[in-house]
Amino acid sequence: MHPEVTNYINTSYKHKETLEALRQLMHDTVPSVTEEFKWNRPVFRSNKDFAYLKTAKAYVTLGFFQFGKLNDPEGLLEGTGKDMRHIKIKSMQDIDSELLRDWFKTAAL
Repeated sequence: MHPEVTNYINTSYKHKETLEALRQLMHDTVPSVTEEFKWNRPVFRSNKDFAYLKTAKAYVTLGFFQFGKLNDPEGLLEGTGKDMRHIKIKSMQDIDSELLRDWFKTAAL
């Protein structure tokens, strides 16, 4: 675990529990995952960068690079970027572990 990512989580008091849960889910799902701290946020990579976390006032942004690989029939992914999309997680209840595990596995390939 990257010390700057740990510090980012520990100093995000309002969202600490959510960030820790997402980080752990990422590590449990993608055994080869590594962490970096880039662009002032935690970035997760396997062979390449595939996801990031960022805090906002009312939610945690969970973003995906090359989102086109992800199965999103409910249209949960937001954004207009060419390669990146994100979801907003406002509480622990918003964490759909089954869906996110699928997305993490697919994105990490």
